[in-house]
This record gives sequence, C-alpha cells and structure tokens, in this order.
Amino acid sequence: MPRVALYNIAGQQVGELDLDERVFGGEVNEAVLHQAVVMQQASRRQGTAATRGRSEVRGGGRKPWRQKGTGRARAGSIRSPLWRGGAIVFGPRPRDYGYRLPKKVRQLALRSALATRVQEGNIIVLDDLQLDKPRTREMATILKVLRADNKALIVTAAREPHVELSARNLPGVSYLTATGLNVYDILAHDKLVITRDAVVLVEQALLPATKAEVCG
Repeated sequence: MPRVALYNIAGQQVGELDLDERVFGGEVNEAVLHQAVVMQQASRRQGTAATRGRSEVRGGGRKPWRQKGTGRARAGSIRSPLWRGGAIVFGPRPRDYGYRLPKKVRQLALRSALATRVQEGNIIVLDDLQLDKPRTREMATILKVLRADNKALIVTAAREPHVELSARNLPGVSYLTATGLNVYDILAHDKLVITRDAVVLVEQALLPATKAEVCG
C-alpha cells in the first residue's frame, strides 16, 4: 500500500497517509493513458473550420461562354470547384470532434495517471488548503515551500473560491475539484497537490466494483 507524507500549508510534515493500492498503486497502462489524452484533446477542439460549397460561393450565375464553337472546354459557371475562386470540394465543415471512451477505460486511465505521480514521488498531500481571502502571493509562497512552484495541479474536495482565485494567475498552475480530476491535467503538470479530503473522494470514485456490488 503506497504511503505518502502529509503536509500542512507551511510545508511541515504532520503525519503520513496510506493511499489505496487499487487506486494509487496499480500498474501503469500507457496505452490507455494515450487513449484518454487523445479523447480529451479531441473534445477540446473547437471544430469551427468551414469552407464554402458551390451553393454558397458568390457569383457564377451566368455561363461564361457558349457551349460549343469556342475551342475551350465547356463550362457552366466561373464558381466551379475547378476554377480559381470557386467552391471547395469536400472541405471542412463545423463539427464536433468529441467522443467518449467506456467508463471503465476512463477510470483505468485515471488510476494509471495517479499511479504514475505516486511512483515518481510527484504527489503532495495536504491536510487542508483554505485561504481567508484571495492572495496570489500567499499561494505562490505555499507552492514554493512545498517545492511545487513550477507546474502544479491543485485539487481540493469542494470548490474553494479563494484558492481558485489565488492560483489562476500563477504561470503553470491549475486548480480543480476532485470531481473534475482528469488524465490530461494530471499528466500536463509536474506536481499533483491534493488535499486529504480530495484523496478520499477520488478513492471512492475510482475503486473497482466487486462482484457482489455488481450483482447487487
């Protein structure tokens, strides 16, 4: 069972915390991690690329020359896809690139991402993280004493508005609640700074179901 140090916001170790082996200590599945990251990147695409088809291009209402007798190839419109300034054939259209992986695959990917951070020693568990008011400087100091001031992902159990406001102006620092934890953000940051209460929620959400629970 993985055991990590428990810190306060002053950077002092106040205890130790046992992490659930089934969530934080499993084998890292790199193939599933890749699938999850690609899925999230696809879902974040805007999909607003567009081109004009033949019915949307302005002009071309008159036949440019008569059908026969000119020696040229026959043409019905100067807005044909064959012409410069004409329509686009099979061009991109606004679309949604998003798709979903099966729930068990997403959970496996998230467990693999968490296990990666534990194996690297890049997970920092706090006993609590609350601020009286938004102060970016104070948040920067907290991350510095925790040695997580480069690229850090901060995760709390419930939304902490003061923590969120204090962290959002720091370069390379992101904030999420436990319910919004995802593979892409875990892997995109060097350090995972998570509160003890958030660990409990993550473990509850990601524990594999037993046969008794599945059968009811």
